[in-house]
Amino acid sequence: MSEVAITRAEWLQVCKRSDLVANSGVCALVGDQQVALFFIPDQEPLLYAIDNWDPIAKAGVIGRGIVAEIDEVLTVASPLYKQHYRLTDGQCLEEEDLSLATFPVAFDGDDVLIKIDQ
Repeated sequence: MSEVAITRAEWLQVCKRSDLVANSGVCALVGDQQVALFFIPDQEPLLYAIDNWDPIAKAGVIGRGIVAEIDEVLTVASPLYKQHYRLTDGQCLEEEDLSLATFPVAFDGDDVLIKIDQ
């Protein structure tokens, strides 16, 4: 597992590892930002954080999307209109002008930490 240097002053605790659902998403509110967290235990990295806002549906639903590997790329499909967004960088596979913000996220023991530039 890759290690991330964490300075607690720069990172915020959003939840515990036990709050995550394997191979699925959960949502967290970090300040005024809705973030979808995806825990994929058989992948490296294990954890991804991406904007929860679907720009096409105009709704906070990405955390309810289905995780899938497309051409060896880990993605989440919007549950409403089915666009696929890469978990690594938020780029939409079907609409090249669309992308979602992604955020550094890491485990620190059982804590899930995220770094969001405010």
